[in-house]
Amino acid sequence: MTSTAQPAPALLPSLDGRLFRMVSSTTSAVDPESPSEFRYHEQDGVIWGEYTGDTVTFGRCVGTRTGDEIAISFVHVLVNGGRVVTGEGRSEIQQDEDGALRLVERYEMHGKPQLSVCAEVR
Repeated sequence: MTSTAQPAPALLPSLDGRLFRMVSSTTSAVDPESPSEFRYHEQDGVIWGEYTGDTVTFGRCVGTRTGDEIAISFVHVLVNGGRVVTGEGRSEIQQDEDGALRLVERYEMHGKPQLSVCAEVR
């Protein structure tokens, strides 16, 4: 008999169909006129999405959600030079007082730990 682990129930709403904009990043200065935008999808503990803007031509991510934490792998193409960048990260889903969601992302890039914050566009 095979057992399949079920994801821990999420405490905050689903990310499905939600749009986020990057508001801060330790990797680079965020261009307020053209910040990276992330569109997420979620079903049964699986997360996937696409992103574009700022220093990225386009990117894709895929991962899992356990409670209010997501673990993703990502790949994107840089605007400057067209280099392909890959990596992994973890994001904590938070909710502001007004009900909007935020993603506090921790990942490694260029061999160093990084932190970025994305806020839901409502």
